[in-house]
Amino acid sequence: MLPQPAAAAGILGSIPRMRIFGSQVRHLLLILVLLSALAFAAACSADDPLAVDAPDSATEPDAGFDETATTTTAAPAAVEQEPTEAESVAAVGAVTDLDPQDQALIGSIFGSYVHVEDVAEIVARLNENAEQFEYTIGEHGGVYQFATVSEPLTFNLATSRDASSSGVLGYLFEGLTESSWLDNSVEPGLAESWEASDDGMTWTFKLRRGVTWHDGEPFTAQDVDFTFNRIIYNDDIGAGDRSTFDFRFQDDDGQWQEAPMTVTALDDYTVEFALPVPFAPFLRSMGTAIYPRHILEPYVDDGSFIDVWDIDTDPTQVIGTGPFTIESYVPGDRLVLKRNPDYWLSDDEGNSLPYLDSIVFVFVETLEDELDAFLAGQSDVHGVLGAEFADLEPLQEEGDFTIHRRGPGFGTTFLGFNVNPGESPDTGEPFVVSPKIDWFSNVEFRRAVAYSIDNFAIVDEVLHGLGYPQWSPISPAAGDFHNPDVMVYHYSPAKATEILEGLGWSDSDGDGIREDGDGNDIEFTLLTNEGNSVRIQVGEIITSALERIGVKVDYQVIPFGDLVDRLTVTYDWDAIIVGLTGSAEPHFGFGVWHSTGDLHLWYPNQPEPATDWEAEIDELYVRASQELDEEQRAEHYHRAQAIAADNVPLIYTALSERLTASRNVFGNVTPTLYALWDVRYLYRTDL
Repeated sequence: MLPQPAAAAGILGSIPRMRIFGSQVRHLLLILVLLSALAFAAACSADDPLAVDAPDSATEPDAGFDETATTTTAAPAAVEQEPTEAESVAAVGAVTDLDPQDQALIGSIFGSYVHVEDVAEIVARLNENAEQFEYTIGEHGGVYQFATVSEPLTFNLATSRDASSSGVLGYLFEGLTESSWLDNSVEPGLAESWEASDDGMTWTFKLRRGVTWHDGEPFTAQDVDFTFNRIIYNDDIGAGDRSTFDFRFQDDDGQWQEAPMTVTALDDYTVEFALPVPFAPFLRSMGTAIYPRHILEPYVDDGSFIDVWDIDTDPTQVIGTGPFTIESYVPGDRLVLKRNPDYWLSDDEGNSLPYLDSIVFVFVETLEDELDAFLAGQSDVHGVLGAEFADLEPLQEEGDFTIHRRGPGFGTTFLGFNVNPGESPDTGEPFVVSPKIDWFSNVEFRRAVAYSIDNFAIVDEVLHGLGYPQWSPISPAAGDFHNPDVMVYHYSPAKATEILEGLGWSDSDGDGIREDGDGNDIEFTLLTNEGNSVRIQVGEIITSALERIGVKVDYQVIPFGDLVDRLTVTYDWDAIIVGLTGSAEPHFGFGVWHSTGDLHLWYPNQPEPATDWEAEIDELYVRASQELDEEQRAEHYHRAQAIAADNVPLIYTALSERLTASRNVFGNVTPTLYALWDVRYLYRTDL
């Protein structure tokens, strides 16, 4: 027999869509209760010092699979001085004797009030930090070392799909522009200046002179031309940045067309970009890495580029223009970056940057091992889990470190179902067999799953209260681009059961597993990756939730590389729990949300949109990319988020609090909305 669904829990969260109650009297009662709850919040709240996020590299990574997304992404959360989620709801229930559904509504509204106030305070303080920050002159020398479970899968940045690889390679490669770690403004990178035509469709960049590749060869406009025309726009390579630079527009007949931009080296230090349509995030997109023509062109010519700079390559042969090079790599042990002595940037007194001699990645197996390394003095920085915060917080003075908090993050953690109708080219078998693909393609099934998952329990039990339930694809950290008013699937096994019963899926034989209309047991495999205890625990909660509504799950934890391979190469998966990196610029999620994208996980690289709602999101993302008015752009992204929440191709769980413990031995550090530091200016104060 199926277990009886529990009553819907009332806990903190985003303000849901308005629900219709039985009478106006009930509305008034709820409003009075809300006022009581707000008074309770005012009486119990206390000021809490801010803390911050993990350090970012000098470059901004594109969207990719993140092995540790939940450890460094998040939103503000209730702290000990504030009422806990359970206490908030208990206080409401004690005053009113409301039923659980009404307590849930009031709890979610109350929670939104508290958290929104926290976000506003955090944003204000972080912006103030950025405004007041001034660089100091540092000293050369020293090592910055940290432990991580994220080991690179490749040294070929152009073809990488994972944040582990780009997290290392971001120190080696640069773009024409870069985003400021202080205020996210676009600043000169390998280009020293640029100008645009009046219609915004022709851009001319003047490149820095005197910049050299790590092997001493000069960086020129031919490298930029090569990067775009021979790598990014090469159909045989499948570069990760390709979707950003395929421009879509409607012709005079209203038909959607696609065209690249034209990239031309006018001379050794001038590059012209001619766009087919205006492109709002163009300058920011010019942070795309530039690659060395003199090294890579032979591999492009002979068709072997996708095999060059793989994980078995001597990493000292990976050549960029960035502030560091790879000195050594011992798989499973460590990777060492060393200072590029010929780097083009210098401080205000003319001292060459970076200041640090080296950066050391120490590879460990689990997130808990990361903490052990930090406590043992073998790591200078640590992404703090919610479960660790209470133990670490009182050790700051004795351990000479500071825990920084930095508000909502950009990364995500979600559950996704495979609806790819294709077949394996090797076996001819479908990627997803029937009837599984029929279940997964049914939006009502996905909604039932969403209702069965207690996002608040994930915040409470996995993140220890240091996090937010997540409903929208775009993080609150993206500011006005975030839509706080999307469909919210408040935990309700009863609602999930109602939906499944409405589909005619019931447990007819009493074995605890539902059957579909054809009598097939509803069961499938759920995957996530090793080494990430947070994600593994989320999977356990989801597995139990699904079993409570009569869905059988074979939950498996596999190596991260295998997970990425299944998602991007073999498409051999049923359901998956994974995370993607994010950005303050929503367009960098184009490859995820446009149906042609190779990161459109549930069904990538679609020749035509498979559904009407995907077609609408396609159009919204295209129009948003071409809209130069920020308010109108935000409206397009708000609509896309609402459609995504209604159709739940990805079921979001929670954003964890971005907490970072950093030793008090570094200069040029301040928490901002975007990072703790620019690693090029980072220096040790204990030399």
